[in-house]
Amino acid sequence: MKVVDLRSDTVTQPTPAMREAMMAAPLGDDVFGDDPSVNLLQDALAAALGFEAALFMPSGTQSNLCALMSHCQRGDEYIVGQFAHTYRWEGGGAAVLGSIQPQPIAHAPDGSLPLADIAANIKPDDAHFARTRLLALENTIGGKVLPLAYLSEASHLALTHGLARHLDGARLFNAAVACAHEFGHDPYAAAKGICSHFDSVSVCFSKGLGAPVGSVLCGSRDFIKRAHRWRKMTGGGLRQAGMLAAAAHHALEHHVGRLAQDHALARHLAQGLQSLNGVTVEAPQTNIVFVDVAPGKAAGLLDHLKARGVLATGLYRLRFVTHLDVDAQGVDRAIAAMREYFEGV
Repeated sequence: MKVVDLRSDTVTQPTPAMREAMMAAPLGDDVFGDDPSVNLLQDALAAALGFEAALFMPSGTQSNLCALMSHCQRGDEYIVGQFAHTYRWEGGGAAVLGSIQPQPIAHAPDGSLPLADIAANIKPDDAHFARTRLLALENTIGGKVLPLAYLSEASHLALTHGLARHLDGARLFNAAVACAHEFGHDPYAAAKGICSHFDSVSVCFSKGLGAPVGSVLCGSRDFIKRAHRWRKMTGGGLRQAGMLAAAAHHALEHHVGRLAQDHALARHLAQGLQSLNGVTVEAPQTNIVFVDVAPGKAAGLLDHLKARGVLATGLYRLRFVTHLDVDAQGVDRAIAAMREYFEGV
């Protein structure tokens, strides 16, 4: 029985075409800056998103960390959401390694940070306070797409107060596909439009885009020069990294548009679960479906699903994530397994 792995879009396997691209990639030593495949990816993504330069990183955690440390110095502060990866899910690296104080803010229901709360938490220029230097947002956040109008307003607020702006765009292209109708149905134009509100953005290729490894940090040339030093110090200097960069480049060229399929399957999954007694389903905007389970019914659910070849996570809410290795038949199996558990069907 084939396992339907809905734990995360990080579990994807490289496609045969991606593997071919990896094997055919010309290689060099990226620490010397002469890996042609890495350079090609960096130049392509920077141009696509409207930035001067970019830097390939082994992971999104490292990419975000190097971004925060490039924007901020010791004793500085960044404003961030309570459930943002750069605050909650990345080991506290900014505080531990960068001596950068996070100022977390509660999210609004749509995933945004209320503008009034951002403004209220910008510290005055006083020796009693950390220096507020940066606003860090995430898009998508919990599978939600931050509205374009909000991005414009938050960016303007940050600039008014002299703050830099960083976007954790681990699932940037999921957000872009979801709002592509506002850009002539062009997801690349949508991604560039989203990024126009930020000084830096980190894009992950090992989630929905399906590459095995890698994120890319984009920004100005001076910013990327600073980030390059931090990448070296944090252990991110790679040698013949072109095989990994080639996988990411293949994903950039071939896997962006197909994210719409993942979003459609997430909607299909949510619709199939809505009628079950004992669950409340949050309508998905992209490829993540959150399900709240009634008290007393959660125990044993994950084991039940696993026994039927369906994997999910329940770290704080039951979560299903669709991706390129999940098809309609797999989603139907997940629905059937959930129905069996809650209704005995």
